[in-house]
Amino acid sequence: MDYDKDKVDEMTLALMCLVMSPGAGGGRAWKTFDWNTLVRLHRKGWISEPKVKEISVAVTAEGLKKAGELFKKHFQ
Repeated sequence: MDYDKDKVDEMTLALMCLVMSPGAGGGRAWKTFDWNTLVRLHRKGWISEPKVKEISVAVTAEGLKKAGELFKKHFQ
């Protein structure tokens, strides 16, 4: 299936706001999202490396800011 991957990335990061807990300089979010999307978010610098054994991923300070902006844009 062909789709706009950047839009999926935006929506995924925005939805991470709902499952995120605050952390030092960013936060942590459950990584129960599409694996390829998580890899793209990591490449964009918004989350830490998703290829770890933990069930959550660190959200960078930049990712946290972007997530908040995208959540407001798409859901408020």
